[in-house]
Amino acid sequence: MLLRINPEKPNYDEISKVVECLRNGGVVIYPTDTVYGIGCDINKQRAVERVCKIKGIDPVKANFSFICSDLSHLSNFTKPISTAVYKVMKKALPGSFTFILEANNNVPKLFRNKKKTVGIRIPKNNICLEIVKQLGNPIMSSSVHDDDKLVEYTTDPELIYDKYKDIVDIVIAGGYGNNEASTVVDCSEGEFKIIRQGLGSLEEFL
Repeated sequence: MLLRINPEKPNYDEISKVVECLRNGGVVIYPTDTVYGIGCDINKQRAVERVCKIKGIDPVKANFSFICSDLSHLSNFTKPISTAVYKVMKKALPGSFTFILEANNNVPKLFRNKKKTVGIRIPKNNICLEIVKQLGNPIMSSSVHDDDKLVEYTTDPELIYDKYKDIVDIVIAGGYGNNEASTVVDCSEGEFKIIRQGLGSLEEFL
């Protein structure tokens, strides 16, 4: 299904369709403030495995991030963080960053990598934030890549739908995406280490 949602003012009923799909173990493609993402409810193991199969990756080795609606989710899935890290996250989020933090035991086993860390995303995008708010827990996130070697990410939701319509349950058309991913910042050891420079500039928040 191609579901058009206004990115400025998402319609409650349309968001509810997505949430129902996720609660039933569905896989959806959705806009963020960077590139389009593919994901599911973090508590639906079969859906997570399905995303891994679509992406062609091993769940044990995968580095997925959680899309949260606000920082209140942190204590649910991460170990306590320093005041310095919290202050930067509070200023930088919602925004184009993925913060890598130490995971606690509430993180579903499928997401516990060898480092025991988890990526936290709070995108500046009303659609995915409303989905998470209605769902009541984070959704997993993995970027939708393009087959074109010159263009890393597909920005047009219509083209994404053409490619994925038979293998995911819903593709949300919420405007054109960016072709640059989030900036990944590893804070798991208490410092700010840029793992991938993307759309977000961390310097202005330090």
